[in-house]
Amino acid sequence: MKKTQNFHLLGAVIAAGLLSFSGVLIETAMNVTFPKLIQEFGLNTSKIQWVTTIYLLVIAVIIPLSSYFNQRFSAHQLFIVANLFFMVGVLINCFSPTFTLLLLGRLFQGIGTGIGLPLMFHLILTKAPLEKRGAMMGLGTLTTSIAPAIGPTYGGIIANILDWRYIYVFLFPLIIISLILGLFSLPQEVPKEKKPLAWRPVLTLSFMFVAFIWALSADRLILFFSLLLIGVVSALLFVHYNRQETLIQLSILKHRRFVALLFSLLVYQALLLGLSFLIPNYLQVSGGHNSSIAGLFMFPGALIGAILAPISGKLLDQIGAKKPIITGLILASVGLVLLFVLLATKSLFLLLGAHMIMMLGLGISYSNLMTSSLSTLKAQELSDGNALVNTAQQFIGAVATALVASILTLFQRINGFTQGTSRGTSLILVLFFILILISLSSALYGLKKKI
Repeated sequence: MKKTQNFHLLGAVIAAGLLSFSGVLIETAMNVTFPKLIQEFGLNTSKIQWVTTIYLLVIAVIIPLSSYFNQRFSAHQLFIVANLFFMVGVLINCFSPTFTLLLLGRLFQGIGTGIGLPLMFHLILTKAPLEKRGAMMGLGTLTTSIAPAIGPTYGGIIANILDWRYIYVFLFPLIIISLILGLFSLPQEVPKEKKPLAWRPVLTLSFMFVAFIWALSADRLILFFSLLLIGVVSALLFVHYNRQETLIQLSILKHRRFVALLFSLLVYQALLLGLSFLIPNYLQVSGGHNSSIAGLFMFPGALIGAILAPISGKLLDQIGAKKPIITGLILASVGLVLLFVLLATKSLFLLLGAHMIMMLGLGISYSNLMTSSLSTLKAQELSDGNALVNTAQQFIGAVATALVASILTLFQRINGFTQGTSRGTSLILVLFFILILISLSSALYGLKKKI
């Protein structure tokens, strides 16, 4: 094990990686359980989706603070806090007799993941020797790319055989191992220099995120417009206060090619998280399959995406960004069209083939879109660019989940639970197809110069 001044690099990365893996695993594992949660708690789809949305929202708020945390606290302190928050959240959800407690557990897990995920990459970038950095980054990326592939299958099988709470019960030992390994690998360090936190931008950003997401799941028009107004006012206040106490340097949004490629990336993020919510629910509610089948259905496509992530990076190095990104967007579009056309057949094998084609396209181009978008920025803008990209990804994931759930709830009220889920799924696939066509045009604009 690499040891530098009592710092065990490999152990630290593995410890933080286990925490990050657990966070991403739970994110996708719970999506398969929603039909069971709807039945157990007696709530509609737009309410149940908060199990995922509150988690993503908290991460979206915490990630912009990662730079402040790294400057203000030691890695040892951050790791312990992240692990304990996540552990408490998992422990709460091992029992959770009420939906409120389930959401509280998810909130704590979001705090833990929001601190732990950026910490893992910070450790690699600051502690790993240059000659080992690539391998360590590969190890870190592997933990976060494998988890979405395993999550739905893990959650589906456990929810089908046992109670959904065992998703958390079986995860608890992994968190204990992560904590013990981290305590031995991360040494006590001298506290860093105190730095004031930009509270006003943080609070207004939080209000903006929560208001916009809550508006999407509002069941009354007056509540929807009230929350929308709060969101707009919070956004304006965030821009105002961010100029005085900078949380994220918003001037990077003046780079049109960066914005164009970021938009395309966020469409992909919405597609990925929206469908990870939509498809398992469709298969169980309208397709008549159990949660194990719904979870296993998601595995091949997610695995393709995970395997292709590092390969697509090599393609970018060899032939540039344009061909992989455009090819991927076209394949993803074809996959969406096939999903829409084949939905009426309810054939698992045909739908699985369509989903795999879509994930093939996503795997080829997703990471390259992120790389290409950040490559349009100057060196001194990369830190802010990275924070903005990661925050926007979490927020758009929450938006996509809330919007998909709201559309399904509307159709379920009008057409009944089973038929409404089927019709709502068809409409959502059409909306995603329109978005990905716009995304294709946006990517072409962003790639008009060589990156």
